[in-house]
This record gives sequence, structure tokens and C-alpha cells, in this order.
Amino acid sequence: MSDDAGRAVAFSPGLGENQIKGEDADLKNCRGLRWLAAAALVGASLGFSADGQGADPYAAARRRMVVDQLEGRDITDRRVLEAMGAVPRERFVDPDLRSLAYEDQPLPIGEGQTISQPYIVALMTQCLELKGTEKVLEVGTGSGYQAAVLSGLARRIFTIEIDARLATLAARLLSELGYASVTVRYGDGFNGWPDEAPFDDVIVTCAVDRVPGPLFDQLKEGGRLVLPLGDSRRSQVLTVVRKIKDRPVSRGILDVRFVPMTGEALKNRG
Repeated sequence: MSDDAGRAVAFSPGLGENQIKGEDADLKNCRGLRWLAAAALVGASLGFSADGQGADPYAAARRRMVVDQLEGRDITDRRVLEAMGAVPRERFVDPDLRSLAYEDQPLPIGEGQTISQPYIVALMTQCLELKGTEKVLEVGTGSGYQAAVLSGLARRIFTIEIDARLATLAARLLSELGYASVTVRYGDGFNGWPDEAPFDDVIVTCAVDRVPGPLFDQLKEGGRLVLPLGDSRRSQVLTVVRKIKDRPVSRGILDVRFVPMTGEALKNRG
């Protein structure tokens, strides 16, 4: 992510009208109905493309990814497996890289950022233990893929991206694909989203060397904060932090390597 937080911009594919809004921006509205998302999920499961133009050429690769990379490891949550099998990952990568969309690797998405490999997306999602009623905050929207996966598993997703271009592209794509429960905001995620707090769960898709205080404060009692914790210049440990009696209880999951959180996080790095 870049250091340019700029003016705050929010994109909200809401109930009925979707909108992009900013302090100095003109309002720009477009339709985004929930049934589009439902149709896309059903179509994906049957092997048809989201645009209704016939058989989905990525359906087989998507199924292999779920079976080999996820079920073949330690992803056991059936809802997570179904969500990963329904979201068209190829739409969230550069068109020139779509042939690699379901490979077991991260891919560049521009602006020095990457889309995580499918297994890491599934693992972080599984760590949240979502039941379907939650309001989730994501820090680091990227291309929007993680938010799309989460949207099928929780009630509302609020996601923040510090890079203006990525935020805009992700917002447009999520709207186009009908992910109406996702709201995208352009800004610095270190301070969370106070206007929408508290959150049942928080997921951070960029590395930090300590738990950001504002994110923990905006977490509900008993909630989970999933993030890559450690020196952003080296490797980190994917960590689940529970809020128990207003104190953090941490559990390490796996060694990982993420791009660093920028903006305010760099100023607070020890």
C-alpha cells in the first residue's frame, strides 16, 4: 500500500442503490441488487460464468484449487470452502495473469501490492470462525478478493484501502459482481472505522509489528482480530487475537510474509 491516504472516500454497495462518495467528490450512483450476488454464486457452483455467457472456463481450476490447496491442507470449515469455490478469483487479478489465478501463489495487483494465495485467504477467513451474523472490518482491501469471500460468510463487510486507485477499482468490481454487503473506504486503516464500530471481527491483510490499538478498541468483547504480526521487513506470524475481558489473548497460527501496513503504522513502528 502507498503512503498517500488523501481524502476519505467511501464506496457503499448498499441495499438497492450503490454509491461512491468523498469529501470533494461528486456522488456517482449505480444499481447493485442482492439477487445478482446470489445468481453469481449459484452460477459459479454450476460452472457457469457470472455474465451468463455460457460455461465458466475457470470452473474446473476453481474446483481443483478447493480440493487440492484447501481441503488437501487444513481448511475444514465447509462454509469457507463453499465461499472459496464460489468467488471468481480470476476477476480480481490482472487480465494478463488470469491463467494463474488459481495457482498456489500470490499475484501482483499493482501499486506494489499482491493478492494472497488462495490458501492464505481461506486460512485467515477460517480463523475468524464466522457464523453469518457478523459485522467485519477488513484493513487492506487490495483487489477486493478477500472482501468478496467474506461477504458470503458474514452480514456486513467494511473494508479500508490506503491506495486510492486500488480502492476505486475494488469498489467498482465488487459492485459489478453484486457484492452488496461490502462497503469500501479509501483511507488509512490503522485507525479503523470508528463510525461503524464496534465490529464482531477484524481482519488485517498487511503486516504490522504490533496490534494497532484502535483496531483492538473497535473489536467487540469476545471478537477475533486476525493479522500478520511481526517485523514487516521480514516474515511474520499469522496471529489470532481474542478480546477477553478487554484484554488481548493471542495465538500464533503460521509463519507468513505480507506487504507492510503503511501510513500511520510506519510512524508508530518500533
